[in-house]
Amino acid sequence: MGLRLTLKPFERLIINGAAIRNGDRPVSFLIENQCKFLRESEIMHESDADTDCKKLCVTLQVLYLVDNPAATIELFYAQARELMAAEPSYAPYLLKIQQEIETKQYYKAVKQGRELIAYELSLLDRSAQKVGAA
Repeated sequence: MGLRLTLKPFERLIINGAAIRNGDRPVSFLIENQCKFLRESEIMHESDADTDCKKLCVTLQVLYLVDNPAATIELFYAQARELMAAEPSYAPYLLKIQQEIETKQYYKAVKQGRELIAYELSLLDRSAQKVGAA
């Protein structure tokens, strides 16, 4: 049994590194074998990575999509060390990501990266509220 995907008009999809854009109508198709894919709603574009956690999330996407992840894993660890130095409260999120990477569950690491971004956003919101209240 395969995985059925439905794409909205003009929606993008990355399958095994190939960027695909749908035409002007919804389309449904079946993926019948194992492959790596990200839907447009899951893709963090490099141009949108305006925080360190978002940059790490882009790295996790690359890690998920590449065939040989060794260099990307090293980049992840370098970014994680920088994040930990800047904000130690990121530790539980980074640990979960690291555990997924160690078990080669790269898609799950991408999902954990989104949780890290949500946490980062909450910290930024709290910081902005403190500045606004002062």
